[in-house]
Amino acid sequence: MRIKSHPILGDIPKRKLVKIEVDGRTIEAFEGEPIAAALLAAGIKVFRRTVKRREPRGLFCTIGQCTDCMMTVNGMPNVRTCITPVEEGMEISTQIGRGERS
Repeated sequence: MRIKSHPILGDIPKRKLVKIEVDGRTIEAFEGEPIAAALLAAGIKVFRRTVKRREPRGLFCTIGQCTDCMMTVNGMPNVRTCITPVEEGMEISTQIGRGERS
C-alpha cells in the first residue's frame, strides 16, 4: 500500500519504477523512495533479527535514529533502510544481529 494523495502535500508525483532484490525475491519499487517504504508496500515487515534471540525487528522511529530497520544493502551491513533511497538493481537482505560484509 502506498499513499497516492496526501491531504497537505497533494498528489504524489509519478516516479520511475525499478526492480530490487530482497532476500532473493524481486520486487518493484519507486526510484528514490526509502527502501523501507518499498518493503512495506511489498508486504515485507521484518528487516533484521536480534543477535541473541533472533527476534524480528522492523520500522520503529522511521527517521534514522534507531537500529531496527537496518539491513544488508549491496553487501554493506547496517544500512538504515528508512532513510536510504531505492536505486535500480539493489540487493537487500535481512540482517541477523550486527551484520557482516559480504
